[in-house]
Amino acid sequence: MNSTNRDRDWLTRIPKVELHLHLEGAIPHDALWELIQKYGGDPSCPDREALRQRFEYRDFPHFIETWLWKNTFLREYEDFTFVAEAVARDFANQNILYVEAFYSPHDFRIHNLTTQRLTEAIRAGLSRVSEVQVQLVADLIRDLGPENAAVTLDEVNEARDYGVVGIGIGGGEHKHPPEPFADTYERARELGFRTSAHAGEAAGAESVWGAIRALKVDRIGHGTRAIEDPELVEHLAESRLPIELNPISNVCTAVVESVAHHPFKHYFDRGLLICINTDDPKMFHNTLADEFAQLQSHFGISRDDVRKLIINGIEASWLSADEKDALSGRFTADPAWLEE
Repeated sequence: MNSTNRDRDWLTRIPKVELHLHLEGAIPHDALWELIQKYGGDPSCPDREALRQRFEYRDFPHFIETWLWKNTFLREYEDFTFVAEAVARDFANQNILYVEAFYSPHDFRIHNLTTQRLTEAIRAGLSRVSEVQVQLVADLIRDLGPENAAVTLDEVNEARDYGVVGIGIGGGEHKHPPEPFADTYERARELGFRTSAHAGEAAGAESVWGAIRALKVDRIGHGTRAIEDPELVEHLAESRLPIELNPISNVCTAVVESVAHHPFKHYFDRGLLICINTDDPKMFHNTLADEFAQLQSHFGISRDDVRKLIINGIEASWLSADEKDALSGRFTADPAWLEE
């Protein structure tokens, strides 16, 4: 086995965490194909290769269009139990042992699915895979406006016993700035939820500032374009506000030209608290091992750097301090972790 293959094998075997992953964007293609067939097929996807090709994007709006198309095949509670189990088994196969996963309950009101029962259905599927711990983060979907976000928050609060630990806002960031959601975020904190927001992906540094100043978030999702404002980068370095980076996603949606143009290394060298994630892995054809392999290839990061980034993920997670210590101990004692 040459050194490249040996590193790739190691990246697959070491224990890992994901803090920025959308459940609906992580559905394995075989599982999605089964749902497409369940609902009578789709002329645009006559076979699995055509399905794979659907997940190529001109830009971020085209990605959102494809996201909504995919969601049309999630229509019943049992569909969510089915895909949640498939996603969790995929995590286990990659040795991703802890995940904080977004889900978007409001998207499925069109099928008369309630937030509480949908969340329960997802938890039923996740619970079938004991090797992986998955906490849920409700995406309040900024495109639908703050009033809908407030309603979804109240619904999510009623479903929190199924492992919902936080909220976020994804969607069309370039059209829907964070400030109008300030009251909803304040209410979420009062209810005991942790908070994140997609910012600095489809919009610039002002979006990140808005998430920090108006929403008072616990983490920033993406933060790619924070680099456009040196004062913001300085603030992120000093505050140690965690940033959920998604390099391959940013290439696929044309936020950056290539991984080589991603600000990862600048952030890493400045000491920002960053962790590495896949975002929508089955829509971007990436794995967490791929993410780290790309960072090794383009920026020459070492195995120690990879380990540091994984520990950053544990530090940035919404586990309790004792749970973080226990998970870090489990990771650092893993035989693969200790390999040089």
